[in-house]
Amino acid sequence: MDNRRLPVIDIDNSFVDKLTALYFSLCFLIAAPFFGEFLGERGELWSGFIRILSSPSPLITDYFALGGFSSSFLNAGLCGLCCTMMMFLLRAKCNYSTYAGFFLVVGHCFYGLNLLNMWPPIIGVWIFCRIRRIDFSRHLSVAFYSTAFGPFFSELIFRYPLTAWSTFPFRSIVAVVLLSLFLGYSIPLMLNGAKLLHREMSLYNGGLAFGLLGMLIYSFMYSIMGVENEGSVVSRSLEYLGKENSAFVSCNVFFLLVFLLSLFIGWYLNGGSFAGYTRLLKDPGFKSDFLTKYGDGVTLINLALYGLMMTLYFDLVILFTDGVGWTGATCGIVLASVTFSASGQHPGNVWPVLTGYVGLYALIKALSMALGIPMVWSLSTQAYMNGAAFATGLCPFTGKYGKRYGFLAGFVSAILATATLSIHGGFMLYNGGLVAGMAALILTPLLKGIKERADETEEEEEM
Repeated sequence: MDNRRLPVIDIDNSFVDKLTALYFSLCFLIAAPFFGEFLGERGELWSGFIRILSSPSPLITDYFALGGFSSSFLNAGLCGLCCTMMMFLLRAKCNYSTYAGFFLVVGHCFYGLNLLNMWPPIIGVWIFCRIRRIDFSRHLSVAFYSTAFGPFFSELIFRYPLTAWSTFPFRSIVAVVLLSLFLGYSIPLMLNGAKLLHREMSLYNGGLAFGLLGMLIYSFMYSIMGVENEGSVVSRSLEYLGKENSAFVSCNVFFLLVFLLSLFIGWYLNGGSFAGYTRLLKDPGFKSDFLTKYGDGVTLINLALYGLMMTLYFDLVILFTDGVGWTGATCGIVLASVTFSASGQHPGNVWPVLTGYVGLYALIKALSMALGIPMVWSLSTQAYMNGAAFATGLCPFTGKYGKRYGFLAGFVSAILATATLSIHGGFMLYNGGLVAGMAALILTPLLKGIKERADETEEEEEM
């Protein structure tokens, strides 16, 4: 039954993507000075921002700890605004993929990506398009995805002993140009190939593709060249800042306001109604385009409710388990987790995946107690929170095979959550997407075989 009290406002989907990007970018920029006042960072906005730009940024570099809260939000706002301006100025025909690319950019602006290191990979994709005579605006989402390699560029410029700017400025420039060109040609091709591996059962397709590419680059830069990886440059917690409670309150207030306003906008665009959202919640999330199928209003409603659900999940694991709190990475993964809220993810098919993480935790907790050994991780360990955020990209397993298989996908992803970082040294930001891709790579052929066998048994019984 349609109970809309207002006329549905129909806007071009491409324009909705651009407006959504502009809305979130402005929210970050507006929040930056407020955090400066509330958290006692007055006068540190730009100095913290410079520290973020001029430091190596391997996964997981906590920008809250490195530059401060206000500077981190400024970084996200400026990067998001640059992406938004590219959407408008290039007159790009944006879709759910561009929408996803934007959220991946701004999400990682809190722990590894910044206004300096985002440009070389984007320029590399632009050069690829120019040489191949392809319209760059049609590859804008690919350019956004390519920023996953931002930490490699920060490392080359500021710390890598064979190219660091302070010692070898010319080598640094050459290395950045060569890596940009390599990525520009490799990324578009790798993205298509990765889909064939996991058969699109992981929404974070770039995670698997980029993880393999990152492994190649990292192996050459470090193992082959005999260079030691020095890792993160800052603490991975907020302990020395003494602002854990302030971070918890600040991030929750920010996301509550941003997602509630998104909910209101979606409700208004949908004719002052939630009509159609129940239908979206039944969508399997496999090869789905919510903007086209359900409309702008319903999609924004999903973004808001799903974002609130993920915020609540992280609050609960932080409150009830021992680990980190609302770090820069925690803030970023809330945004990264809603990446595909316009093309597959919704609360209905995501919660079984999250329970897979909880299930593994409960199992290992019980085994640790029974064997009398300490448990070395929890649901609020940063790596497991990041893994859970990206494991939500396995939601097609819920939609296609059922809730118990969504649980299984989350369970397998949780097992792999800390196994992949060493592959790329933390210099590729989509580690959670790589984990999800590997889980899909393991489960897809197994479940396909089980389903085919079950179908054959049914046919034999009917005969």
